Amino acid sequence: MVTGILWGAAAIAALLALAAVLAWYGAWRWQAATGVLLERLEAARSPMPAARFDAARDLAGLPAPVQRFFRAALADGTPLVAAVSLAHRGTFNPVADGPARWVPFTSTQRVTTRRPGFVWSARMVMGPGATVQVHDAYVAGEGLLHAAMLGLVSLADLRGASPEPGGVAHGEFMRYLAEAAWYPTALLPSQGAVWTSVDSGSARVDLADGSVGASLLLRFDPATGLIDSVRAEARGRTVGKAIVLTPWEGRWWDYAEHAGMKVPMSGEVAWLTPEGRRTYWRGRVTALAYDIGR
Repeated sequence: MVTGILWGAAAIAALLALAAVLAWYGAWRWQAATGVLLERLEAARSPMPAARFDAARDLAGLPAPVQRFFRAALADGTPLVAAVSLAHRGTFNPVADGPARWVPFTSTQRVTTRRPGFVWSARMVMGPGATVQVHDAYVAGEGLLHAAMLGLVSLADLRGASPEPGGVAHGEFMRYLAEAAWYPTALLPSQGAVWTSVDSGSARVDLADGSVGASLLLRFDPATGLIDSVRAEARGRTVGKAIVLTPWEGRWWDYAEHAGMKVPMSGEVAWLTPEGRRTYWRGRVTALAYDIGR
């Protein structure tokens, strides 16, 4: 009996050791893959001129709520953002239909504004010993979404450069545009943004990267003038093995000043389905560092 207990304990110890080795190897492999994506992102960059925000020059002819937004978000003379590094913490709901299942995540993100792109690397804790690593990225005109258990076993692997609505590149570039509240100088007309008046509290913005374009409706907080929400009427949502074009919305709040800009520190993102609003990402910025034009 004692021998059996010892063998059982040895077997459990061996399994735990194997799980630890797999977790270490998966994390190492994922970090290496993240490094490759970041190298591609940096290689695609173009020089950013050392320009600064000039309200008198940059706001001429813009819709009134857009002018209020830029005056609220940017101090006159703020340098243009060339890149930004962020870290987040929050919860994510991976369930497309049915009861939500919120799991904690931590993530890092690198964004470049010329050429537009980003790499988001997240670690989600699904349960004891069960972590999922996720890459969400837009690099050199290509969109990418890859999720893997322990960083080893692929659960989803989507990528492509199709500019069509529902394509991976279109959806990821839309994310880049939606998150420009973190790098608001990228929304200036001098950076390619085209603004269209909608009403006294909202406006539409269009941005393109080559053949890939995105359009969003931005609503501004009436008290502060800052971005309250962003909305798209059609973004590709994965439901089973199908891509379904679905209205999509992000909300931003808890603004703080960084590098002469007011940017949101908290937010959430949701699909607006026929059954109702389905929030799937809630997060907070825990670290933020900017590279200015160079």
